Amino acid sequence: MKGVILAGGLGTRLHPLTKVTNKHLLPVFDRPMIYYPIQTLVNVGIDDILIVTGGNSAGDFLRLLGNGKEFGLKHINYTFQEGEGGIAEALGLAEFFANGEPICVILGDNIIEGNIRKPLEAFRLQKSGARILLKEVEDPQRFGVPELKGDRVVRIDEKPGNPKSSYAVTGIYFYDATVFEFIHGLKPSDRGEMEITDVNNAYINKGEMAYDILQGWWTDAGTFTSLLGANRLVARTGANKMEL
Repeated sequence: MKGVILAGGLGTRLHPLTKVTNKHLLPVFDRPMIYYPIQTLVNVGIDDILIVTGGNSAGDFLRLLGNGKEFGLKHINYTFQEGEGGIAEALGLAEFFANGEPICVILGDNIIEGNIRKPLEAFRLQKSGARILLKEVEDPQRFGVPELKGDRVVRIDEKPGNPKSSYAVTGIYFYDATVFEFIHGLKPSDRGEMEITDVNNAYINKGEMAYDILQGWWTDAGTFTSLLGANRLVARTGANKMEL
């Protein structure tokens, strides 16, 4: 399985910090933010990794990470997203890299306490389709929110005013090669972006979406409040340490 980390965007919610650097290069406690999703992949044996980035600071990823020696890697792949086309558009840039293999996709500002070993193994047993990780949160309206019926996800609503559950779709996804077919068929949302929620709903409509509840804490770091919270969580408990 290959790993894709989406670390593009302009990070406007973190201005003025991101006027001079990419959001994913900001510090979270004692490490740059991008270190955490890389370590999440490495911890479960995924060592073929693509980083999708963009903006004026894209070259800083290469200066910081090089070929990934610090993570025990021999090589890291990079590609560049022009503009602000959304998460699904960024993922579409990984099609050549994936080359028909299943992929684990992580948003570059997602930080977890433990690891994703169990959901990864469950996805491998699926043989096809997609698998997402959910986490119960106090403010689900900030995220994609799943509507659940038993052990099924029947729909995901993006940033709903009236959430159908208290769960958020975390920025960690497992996809088979069909994901790129779905991306090719997407149209921009009202925000002018290609939405990853539309990709996930395409899998749901096909009856090929499964989910797990992520164990341990999870946070994004895309706002000042969540960035502060991420720093506190990592400082207090560490990250990527729990065996699940």
